Amino acid sequence: MLKKYDPSAEYFFEEGCHIIETSNSTDDEDVSIAQARVEKGRQTTWHYLADTTERYVILQGCGLVEVGMEEACAVTTGDVVIIPPNTRQRIQNSGENDLVFLAICSPRFQRKNYHEGPI
Repeated sequence: MLKKYDPSAEYFFEEGCHIIETSNSTDDEDVSIAQARVEKGRQTTWHYLADTTERYVILQGCGLVEVGMEEACAVTTGDVVIIPPNTRQRIQNSGENDLVFLAICSPRFQRKNYHEGPI
């Protein structure tokens, strides 16, 4: 099955970033893939995903990521951040251009598992 990339499908998600869900359906319950874009000078809100592991694969730009109670870490193109289930997270764009990354969730992202604030 082929899922075509559609940049016109981008929408603003409440955590503070723009999302294109490239693959998220009941056809593949094991994983979802979304492209996220954080604008220059912006930061997502603290949030966590219940019972879902998330991975950020940085495609473009640079930023600071915070996971759990750890200190903020600098991230740039090619870096991978692994966020365990039920762990607070946020990411800030610290660069001059958009910060773009893939958000890969397993099992697949479901809105009911998204929660704002620290856990």
